[in-house]
This record gives sequence, C-alpha cells and structure tokens, in this order.
Amino acid sequence: MEGSEPTPEALQRKLYFLLEQLQDMARELPPKYQMRVPIELLSGLANCLLNDTIFEIVKGLMEIQHVTEKHLFQQRLQIINNHTMEIQEMMKNTVPEQQEVQKTNLLRRHKEELKQTDMKLVLQLDQKVSDQQDTLEKAGVPGFFVTSKPIEVKVQMYLLDFILRLSKMDIPQ
Repeated sequence: MEGSEPTPEALQRKLYFLLEQLQDMARELPPKYQMRVPIELLSGLANCLLNDTIFEIVKGLMEIQHVTEKHLFQQRLQIINNHTMEIQEMMKNTVPEQQEVQKTNLLRRHKEELKQTDMKLVLQLDQKVSDQQDTLEKAGVPGFFVTSKPIEVKVQMYLLDFILRLSKMDIPQ
C-alpha cells in the first residue's frame, strides 16, 4: 500500500492526536500566552500538519537560520580579531609615551564600530524572522503573519516549538 492515500479514519486519528498534543503543549505556556493560542488556532494548526510539508518547511527554515546565525557570529568575531590586531600593531609602532592615548582612542573607535556592527546584525536577524513569518503565512500555517510586536513574535516562537516537538514524535499514520 506504498503511496496510497490514508483512509478518512486514519486522517481523523492523526488529527485527534495532533490536536491533543497541541492542547497539552499550549497548557504548558504561561497564562498570558495561553489566551493567545485559542482552540481554533490549535485546530487549524493540527489540520495543516496532517500533511508533512509544514514539518519540512519548518526544518528548512531552522537550518537556514542556524547557518545565518553562524555566519553573523563569524563576522562579529572577525571584527573583534581585527581590532585586537590593530591594537597590537599600534603598540609595536608607537612610542611608549603615546601608547596609552592611542590605545584609548582605538578602544573608543572599536567600541563604536562593534556597536554599529551589532545593530546591523540585529537588523539582519529581524529580517530573517520577517522572511520566516512570510514563508509560513504563505504556506497557510495558522498564527503566522509578518509582525514585529514582541508578544506576537513570542506566540509564533511557541507555535514553531510545538511544530518542532511534533515533528520528533511518532504520529499515528
């Protein structure tokens, strides 16, 4: 029966299982988030998870995010490394009387550069979140839409966590 369509009864069992698991997970949330995850949302989510496509999309988005975070972290480390080398170079090529002043100036500039870099990195991460929200909304996953409101983003993070946890379970077929 490889590749055959599941029976309506099998789909019903799977739906009940998914909904039950989602309700259990939602009960673990802090109260202020529980009220933002109504049964209608969980039911819609369970329905859209009947097909494994959403699990694959979420896993793909997670992999992309990990690669992006690693890349951004490497960029930050590179800047810190460049700063360290710049200070060492300055110490070698500056007369001792001027080293302290030079070092103070360099450290001030480095601090500002790092702050600017961190702001750029945060903007890139925010853009990644927005891209993920857009992808999941277009895939028809309930609860996902592009937003930067912290409480809504947090609810979406919980929903993603639910999906990832379900993806690791043995779901009745």
